[in-house]
Amino acid sequence: MLAGRPALAIEITMLFWIVAALLTFGASLAVLLPLASRPKADSTDAHDLEVYRDQLLEVDRDAARGLIGDAEAEQARAEIGRRILRLDAGKSANAPRFAGAGRVIGAAAVLAVPLISWGIYATIGSPDIPSQPLEQRLAKNPAESSVDELVARAEAHLAANPADGRGWDVLAPIYLRTGRSAEAVTAYRNAIRLLGATADREAGLGEAIMSAAGGIVSAESQGAFERALALEAGHPKARYYLAVALAQEGKIAQARAAWRALADGLPEDSPWREAVEQAIAAAGSRVAAGESGEAAGPSQEDIDQAAEMPAADRTAMIETMVAGLDERLRQNPQDPEGWTRLVRSYMVLGKPDQAKDALDRGLKALGPATEEGKKFAEFAATLGVAATE
Repeated sequence: MLAGRPALAIEITMLFWIVAALLTFGASLAVLLPLASRPKADSTDAHDLEVYRDQLLEVDRDAARGLIGDAEAEQARAEIGRRILRLDAGKSANAPRFAGAGRVIGAAAVLAVPLISWGIYATIGSPDIPSQPLEQRLAKNPAESSVDELVARAEAHLAANPADGRGWDVLAPIYLRTGRSAEAVTAYRNAIRLLGATADREAGLGEAIMSAAGGIVSAESQGAFERALALEAGHPKARYYLAVALAQEGKIAQARAAWRALADGLPEDSPWREAVEQAIAAAGSRVAAGESGEAAGPSQEDIDQAAEMPAADRTAMIETMVAGLDERLRQNPQDPEGWTRLVRSYMVLGKPDQAKDALDRGLKALGPATEEGKKFAEFAATLGVAATE
């Protein structure tokens, strides 16, 4: 039985080469047959000839209507006639000369491809090396695997072991870095469910939810950041994105102050320092341009006074502030954060119709196809507000 295995291997190898030769022959034949056939009439030349005839008729009509003089008409006819003669001369001179040569060159090129490739493979190829399916590639040393292979290995492992919290914990940030936000949300939720909540996991979950929403810090992602701060008061990621939430609500000065406080407590080598400093600079430019947002929202004194008011007076005060924001956006509609805050305010007041109207006006001002418009629409969708089709 053992003696028969080499013979079987030789037969399989010969069968492979026979099949490969047949496939190569078939592919070459499919290319050679059109080359062997006679060339069809040049449709481009026929089209050009028809155009020149139409131009002659057009010249005759213009001359008959007096739009051009007789001399100009005769000159145009002569020029068109020369073009027709050049077209006929070129076709008669070039076709016989190059048609046969072109077919020979094409056939030689088609036949040379398999012959050269077979010769190269016979010289440097390794037909004895077995194939390596996905399962074997995933079993390689992790140091020799690509990121996609490592992710595939983790996914295969978690499909068989869904209760492995450590696996979800490792995979979640990889999903987030590679732009797979929805998968990152699922992975973070599973890690928190199986291993318990930590500041890093809650902050990662908030970032994944925000990324899936197009960069909008929704109420859900904000809740995750706040839970992270409850577990670790100075967590930089959570503090950074909570300041982003303030900026998206139009509270630019408050966001800038939050970023400044974060920067003061960061070590010099913190990976968050550059992002925080850029955010502070951007917020400073907006404050200098009059976009502090303080006029659009209540101060701490206003909040203290509102807390002592009767419910009806407090509601009236809030509605006045929202109306002021609405009026400001009518005067200066190029304010994505302002529109976001207005829609949220109307929903808090229980006025979905006004929220929908604000969404429509904001999309019209920002442009529904722009990046800002898309983020605005996605944020509104998280609140249950949809734009008018």
